[in-house]
Amino acid sequence: MEKAIKRYWPVFLLPTLAAFIIGFIWPFLWGIYLSFHKFTTISKTTFVGLDNYFKVFADPTFVSAFWFTAKFTVVSTILINVIAFALALALTRGLKGTNIFRTVFFLPNLIGGIVLGYIWQILLNGLLTNLGKPLLALDATYGFWGLIILMCWQQIGYMMIIYIAGLQNVPGDLLEAASIDGATGFQALIKVKLPMVMPSITICSFLTLTNSFKLFDQNLSLTAGEPAKASQMLALNIYDTFYARSGAQWKGIGQAKAVVFFLLVIAIALVQLYFTRRKEVQQ
Repeated sequence: MEKAIKRYWPVFLLPTLAAFIIGFIWPFLWGIYLSFHKFTTISKTTFVGLDNYFKVFADPTFVSAFWFTAKFTVVSTILINVIAFALALALTRGLKGTNIFRTVFFLPNLIGGIVLGYIWQILLNGLLTNLGKPLLALDATYGFWGLIILMCWQQIGYMMIIYIAGLQNVPGDLLEAASIDGATGFQALIKVKLPMVMPSITICSFLTLTNSFKLFDQNLSLTAGEPAKASQMLALNIYDTFYARSGAQWKGIGQAKAVVFFLLVIAIALVQLYFTRRKEVQQ
């Protein structure tokens, strides 16, 4: 049986490989092709070269969405990881009811982004201003912090579980040796625990950074880019360009934005992985 598996392993790989090529590789390559064209349907295209890409960076809504997304990503990544790590530290100290707390903190991650967005929209827009308008529609600052609260509420529990696993794998001998050498709890945290959980920090930083940068459904349901697209993030901006604007030229520009967006996410993720992996300790 084992010999047969080794001999025919390509047969078992084929369905997954075919699905990956059909569902991801081919649409991705076709999308790059379309980003150099003006089109209404994929069968009626006109080659325009780099014109779409020039228009991407000339579009003030795209530039505004980029900076809004960048600020959101930095703040959410820091807050989620700091709070999740603090909770993981607290829940690995043998407190009573630890399993209940872990479950409660993890539950928001099981709710879909669209549903979460509408739940928090109702909660935050319940705070009406003197003008009688919903809070999130008044200023992009309210939308920004509303998205931060939503993202933290959804992601902290998931990252906390990863940090708990990392902390539980810290060798007890190292902590005991640090205690014998007179290290305080804070010194043991900085000199022993943090270096040993760097793999967990790498994973959580990667997940929070990429999830924040490509956020779409929560942005759509919570603020929808209001007011006047000031709280619009990159993914929503691409969606708005492709589907909400009429004219053949906007399809190509939207596709070019998607390619630029993909390259940005890849570049940011690779830079983050490079710097955090350098800090990892070989056990």
